[in-house]
Amino acid sequence: MKLDNDEIVEIYRRTIRPLYGYVSRRVGGNVALAEDLVQETWMRAIDTWPSRGAPDEPLAWLMRVARNTMVSHFRRMQPVSLDGARLELEAPAFTPDSPDAAAMVSWGLARVRRGYAELLEAFYFEGKSVREIARELGRTEGAVKQLQFRALQSLRARMREQS
Repeated sequence: MKLDNDEIVEIYRRTIRPLYGYVSRRVGGNVALAEDLVQETWMRAIDTWPSRGAPDEPLAWLMRVARNTMVSHFRRMQPVSLDGARLELEAPAFTPDSPDAAAMVSWGLARVRRGYAELLEAFYFEGKSVREIARELGRTEGAVKQLQFRALQSLRARMREQS
């Protein structure tokens, strides 16, 4: 099913705010970077959708493309503004709210297994609790805590390599 421009514009209007919020949280509010990544994501949609049609869940598709775009971006970059080994990832108050901390965490997440990265993204960037994540994954809270521990170890190891 082909899409016309009006349909694409309507999907854009419905999805731009949540997509921008998703990207912005993961880049610590770095406006320029968030705008670039959202624009690149939408360019892929505009290249793909007119001939293939929009997916059933356009926002989910856009978020997946945005996530892959961010991973590619952070794999190419080398953040130097923070010492990754000194970030207090386990501290209850730690949040990657600053652009530098978000860039460092995202840089590390781009280098760990996808499952680890998705778990840590849910925890750090989406603010989900262990209970919520366990429910979504269909696992016990204890299993999620174990997985989170291993994911943090892997993330810390990647960040130490950068330091």
